[in-house]
Amino acid sequence: MDLKIIVGEDIRERCSEFVGCAVAADIRNTETNAELWQEIEAFIVDYRKKYTIDSIKEMPSIEATRTAYRRCGKDPSRYRPSGEALVRRTLQGKELYRVSTVVDLINLASIAFGYSIGGFDADRIQGDTLTLGIGREGEPYEGIGRGMLNIAGLPVYRDAAGGIGTPTSDHERTKLSLNSRHLLAIVNGYDGNWTNTLACANFIKDLLIKYAGSKETEVSRF
Repeated sequence: MDLKIIVGEDIRERCSEFVGCAVAADIRNTETNAELWQEIEAFIVDYRKKYTIDSIKEMPSIEATRTAYRRCGKDPSRYRPSGEALVRRTLQGKELYRVSTVVDLINLASIAFGYSIGGFDADRIQGDTLTLGIGREGEPYEGIGRGMLNIAGLPVYRDAAGGIGTPTSDHERTKLSLNSRHLLAIVNGYDGNWTNTLACANFIKDLLIKYAGSKETEVSRF
């Protein structure tokens, strides 16, 4: 992967446990994949047998992300991390959104591991560096399907043009579409668990190979 990912000092100071894994892959995205959805639905049936809404409080990956929000200055109950939101939706018995094959498989990984995972069209990222920092007051940010989002106090990845991803919502500018050919997925491990974070990244890699025609796939830690 040519893109360099840097964890800023402001995050390191507040969230010293943070570990990240990136998955870079060529992809063939489609509107839906019946085989993937069979896997997702079977997983959800089993997941609901194992966990309840109360179980969320005992999930280290989710609780660590909530703690990171509070340390950075954001209320995680008002700006819920996407990993937690997906787990809650699943355990409330609601159907998952069907977006596209690549987004759907990333959502499956997020539920399975409890991490908030950024999924970006790598060709829309500007410059050669992504830096993870903390959102500033008045910093413009258009969340996917959410309009303008107040990201002050949220962890945020920035490229040369500005913010592209927070654990609550990624940015419209770099979102995945059916025309996307190169993916960058980032697993955000605020729990400091390298083993679990890497397992999540490899889970995504396997799903991409199986359902998105990925042949050149790279997993890296940062």
